[in-house]
Amino acid sequence: MHMSDALVNPAVATTMYACSAGAATFAVKKLNRIQDNKLMANMGIMGAFIFAAQMINFSIPGTGSSGHIAGSVLLTAVLGPYAAFLTMIGVLLIQAFLFADGGILALGCNIWNMAFYGSAVAGVLFHQTFKKGEINRKRILLASVISSVIALQLGAFSVTIQTLASNITDLPFHVFVSLMQPIHLAIGLIEGLITAAILYFVYQARPEFLWFVNKRNARTQVQRNNRVWFAFVIGFIVLGGIISHFASSDPDGLEWSIARINPEFGEDVGVGIKALADHIQQFTAILPDYNLASGETITGTSLSGILGGCIVLILFTLVGFLTKKIISRSN
Repeated sequence: MHMSDALVNPAVATTMYACSAGAATFAVKKLNRIQDNKLMANMGIMGAFIFAAQMINFSIPGTGSSGHIAGSVLLTAVLGPYAAFLTMIGVLLIQAFLFADGGILALGCNIWNMAFYGSAVAGVLFHQTFKKGEINRKRILLASVISSVIALQLGAFSVTIQTLASNITDLPFHVFVSLMQPIHLAIGLIEGLITAAILYFVYQARPEFLWFVNKRNARTQVQRNNRVWFAFVIGFIVLGGIISHFASSDPDGLEWSIARINPEFGEDVGVGIKALADHIQQFTAILPDYNLASGETITGTSLSGILGGCIVLILFTLVGFLTKKIISRSN
């Protein structure tokens, strides 16, 4: 559901950048209250896993479309809503600048649509679901599926609203929304099932690893467990380096919806800030569309999956290290 710059005008893009920046500032302030020196490394590992997982498009039967997990619900269940939101921002930044996945001008929209809704919805729903009563497979399944469906429905609807407000395409709103909502309902259901399976596996192995378990037990930190983190590291390497080759080549839900309305729809570089954003992306994208610039190869796909995950991991580890240094010097 990564929006391209062809769908948004500068006014809408600026507004969504401001909204996303405001939400990020609030999340940072909330995280500053949590004394956890390893949090950034945890965010990096989970971000790397989500980066790789997003490369695995699964086909939606009978539609000719595909989807991939957004990952914000899974991140929230593990890290909490504030850390999850910031982790998704890091993933989306790297996708846009290094892999040309989603426009740079539209980055504020993508952060709001893919990161904010998932972390906010899952944060509230998981907390309320597991505040009292038994934590079991059924409740994990319901919370995961409902959170994923609501988050993707809100995200898909926001895409259509942002496109409508931009008024630079010939995509009729009523047709666009009638295609976007059902296809992302199917994607949300599948993401919910995948999320529930991962969470239940982790809960059975190491329940203290999960944010909603710690929240219930009045703990503020995700408990460190090297075996679980190692499993997620191996997971992102396997997903990005191997399983990504078997991802569906069908267009994702957003691309499919646009193609159904206007098969000739294409990228319009435009002028001014839109052209500048396009030039910046062409310069920074070392592996455009998760492959080598010279063409699609197995090596390029594997390199994209592993390198992208490693960059996410290094980014958050570095930020955590610098933050710790700054705090120690100020004290």
